[in-house]
Amino acid sequence: MKFVDEYRDATAARRISELIRAKTTKPWKIMEICGGQTHSIVRFGIGELLPQEITLVHGPGCPVCVTPIEVIDRALAIASLNNVIFCTFADMLRVPGTSGDLFSIKGRGGDIRFMYSPLEALAIAKANPDKEVVFFAVGFETTAPATAMTAFQAKTENLSNFSLLVSHVLVPPAIEAILCPKNSGIQGFLAAGHVCTVMGYAEYEPLAKKYGVPIVVTGFEPIDILSGIYLCVKQLEEGRAEVENQYSRSVKREGAREAQALVNQVFEPTMRKWRGIGGIDRSGLKFRPDYEKLDAEIRFNVSLIEREEDSLCISGSILQGFKKPFECPAFGTSCTPEHPLGATMVSSEGACSAYYKYRRDDRETAFAEA
Repeated sequence: MKFVDEYRDATAARRISELIRAKTTKPWKIMEICGGQTHSIVRFGIGELLPQEITLVHGPGCPVCVTPIEVIDRALAIASLNNVIFCTFADMLRVPGTSGDLFSIKGRGGDIRFMYSPLEALAIAKANPDKEVVFFAVGFETTAPATAMTAFQAKTENLSNFSLLVSHVLVPPAIEAILCPKNSGIQGFLAAGHVCTVMGYAEYEPLAKKYGVPIVVTGFEPIDILSGIYLCVKQLEEGRAEVENQYSRSVKREGAREAQALVNQVFEPTMRKWRGIGGIDRSGLKFRPDYEKLDAEIRFNVSLIEREEDSLCISGSILQGFKKPFECPAFGTSCTPEHPLGATMVSSEGACSAYYKYRRDDRETAFAEA
């Protein structure tokens, strides 16, 4: 398959792994940012292709995983109302709140609908003027333009029965938050290619310089990831800390400026709480005043709902690279995809989900299946 097979070629993967081995002279800890990259790393056994001096850890790159529990509870409160059609991405249906999830509300008769685009929710609002239609918008910079476009159209058309529960988060402030703790030990990053397709990578350059860490914009297939690791290791061994672009077939330094302009027209940065991590200044998006009529938190008066996370779930430590999923006592026992304690187990991009799904696969099998 064009544009897929060449990035999953086992011979090429082994060739790059040999380049990495030849370049590596000391221990390095590298974090991939995106949950999609995490799944590729675990599925294709990329860690087994690396020299033992290199440790890969998994970052907070799953938007479903980092959505805080009080926002899930706010979604549950709105979705439980009789006159509401509640729309979101399928991944959000089974993310646990304090006392259930959206799927359980659907089972009790709630009108919960999953979709691929927020614009589908807008169409539902137009077709159901007697109902309140709410879209639950989560995601990084990648999905924020579609949310902004939907809000722009709803405002332009003056739809009175449509609103959005927004929990978008931004990657660069999260990287800085991870680098601040003295014990993080992260020495290099693989930045998420799709985020940089929208936002470019210029805003990563001050971080690389300030903290002295290489940041390599990387794609999601095995050859992409191994190439990104090689570039990162090469910088570390040479004492450099720069931003490099492995994913040049999709990413430009300036990103997609029209998409950025639309996001900036609708949203402004705000402090956002990350599940398992806590509040990070200017790491989220909120509506600008001209768009606040579309804010579901205000419309349904749920902004005061606050919750504490389950103390048994260590997803915060996993998402900051302190621990790996198999180091959690609940992994695979009291926490499974059928009965998750946290979103990292139930999300399709969650680190715990990746280990649960692929941990028994060996490298040869994974490449053979691709």
